[in-house]
Amino acid sequence: MAVALKRAAKHALAAGALLLALRPALAAGGGTVPIVVLKEHGVGNQALAQPYLDRMVALAAKQNGWASVNGKYFTNRAAAEAFIKAETPHYGILSLPAFLALRGAHQLDVIGKVEVSLAGGRRYYLISKTADDLIGCKGQQLATDHAADAPFIDAVVLGGEAKLADFTLVPTRRPLQTIRALLAGEAACALIDDAQKKQLDHLRKKDGVRTVWESAELPPMPVVAFPAAPEAERNTFKKKLDEVCEGDGNMACVEVGIDDLSGADAGDYAAVVSAYGE
Repeated sequence: MAVALKRAAKHALAAGALLLALRPALAAGGGTVPIVVLKEHGVGNQALAQPYLDRMVALAAKQNGWASVNGKYFTNRAAAEAFIKAETPHYGILSLPAFLALRGAHQLDVIGKVEVSLAGGRRYYLISKTADDLIGCKGQQLATDHAADAPFIDAVVLGGEAKLADFTLVPTRRPLQTIRALLAGEAACALIDDAQKKQLDHLRKKDGVRTVWESAELPPMPVVAFPAAPEAERNTFKKKLDEVCEGDGNMACVEVGIDDLSGADAGDYAAVVSAYGE
């Protein structure tokens, strides 16, 4: 439990640091600016993460005299969409599957990218004790906590080599539960991401579990602007992204698990957007 809480805190702090990075661009506009942070398949939950965001934003506001910002952290897409509808945010930090699913409806504009330690979602793996490859897993029971987003898994992760419909799914709700289902013999194969693989690598009793297939590396979580963000405001923020983790901000980024934060554009996500389709 302590390890899970520590990881959840790091995810929340990383998101909080991103909110602080956004803040200078927001000050000029005045008023309260809503920001949505959606990290799907992360450790912890909104109730655990939100206080970290609140304290970090409050500290920044006190020290710098910034206008208020309404930053909300979610691990559930439906809840995040409800916030988007109600609050009309200017900016968002989204898991890649959520970005691909929401980009068209909400006219999302990529302005940055963030690599966060322990976040996962950069590469996916099929693991098994009995199968030798992806073909050997087809038609078998497949444990995964990623099955809720079939379009993303089929088009982007599996890239046409297979579809979730090719397996007998054993849905799980939590990352470690997927691995445990495989270890317990409840499934012949399991689909996990890189964060889950790190958990597997640290387990003492792996019972012969091995990687039998892996996806291409996917881009990191995008930082996006919504139509509500004024053009001048978003341009200023984008230009300053590369400076956030430099100088005095370097240690802060390390402590909250940010490996890299930089500006980006649609071209950085063109391949996955094309694979996903409209």
